[in-house]
Amino acid sequence: MKYIRTNHIPHPIVYVLACRIGPFMAHFERVIHKLGGKLYINPDGHEWMRAKWSAPVRKYWKISEQMMTKHCDLLVCDSKNMETYIHDEYAKYDPQTLFIAYGAETRASKLADDDPKLLDWYKSKGLSAKSYYLVVGRFVPENNYETMIREFMKSDSKHDFALITNVSDKFLEELKAKTGFDKDPRIKFVGTVYDKELLMKIRENAYAYFHGHEVGGTNPSLLEALGSTDVNLLLKVGFNQEVAEDAALYWTKEPGNLAALINKTDAMSSDDVHQLGRKAKQRIADAYSWQFIADEYEKLFVSE
Repeated sequence: MKYIRTNHIPHPIVYVLACRIGPFMAHFERVIHKLGGKLYINPDGHEWMRAKWSAPVRKYWKISEQMMTKHCDLLVCDSKNMETYIHDEYAKYDPQTLFIAYGAETRASKLADDDPKLLDWYKSKGLSAKSYYLVVGRFVPENNYETMIREFMKSDSKHDFALITNVSDKFLEELKAKTGFDKDPRIKFVGTVYDKELLMKIRENAYAYFHGHEVGGTNPSLLEALGSTDVNLLLKVGFNQEVAEDAALYWTKEPGNLAALINKTDAMSSDDVHQLGRKAKQRIADAYSWQFIADEYEKLFVSE
């Protein structure tokens, strides 16, 4: 508000990302409107459903989401499923919404197949190109690591399962006790990778990618996987189906379901693998390219 006043900005648009400050939104809405401006909110995902938060914090997130939905001019939803949820859950506020997703790249990594950085990483992790299933994501229960690990252990796959994640010791010990994954040499927690080109190359060289996220809107790691990895195995929930459509394969949390899909995936022909990969990259190029997303935001802001 101070910046808008100091710089005498006419018709400002204030765009707030995530529903953290709901109890204060009525105040800010009034101030912004007095300044001749508009208030836009991006609700992001269902933060109030995340298991990492305590019950009081989750209650706060839900109330905050409600208040921010009530006190704004427009909600920019990164997922059509999130947009539907907003209208269903908060119909009494008659919320105004617009769908604009995140973006991703479809280009190849700048690293060559024989780049020393890549080969050294593979050597240190006991992996090689096309020898592994991959998952990249936050190490939290709602990303369904337990189901993916348990089902991979049930499968007959000769591939490895590489998990790139920031490991929490407490959750890791819980998973170890529940699944006994430490007795299966195929399950490999390989730490984090923050080198963008290396991570992109690791995705490209994965035999297949797992995506178990079920809380939230359009997930960046899913977009990145579709842009790089040929075969993507996604948890069958609306958020994921909306993004990938028929460019991926889907699994449920029913016991044996994912294990059977892994066995089926292992038996896919190279032509089927490449066809699925082409579909995935085309899906990103058509609906989730950064240029497309930027154009959508430009239309929104310039129209005001």
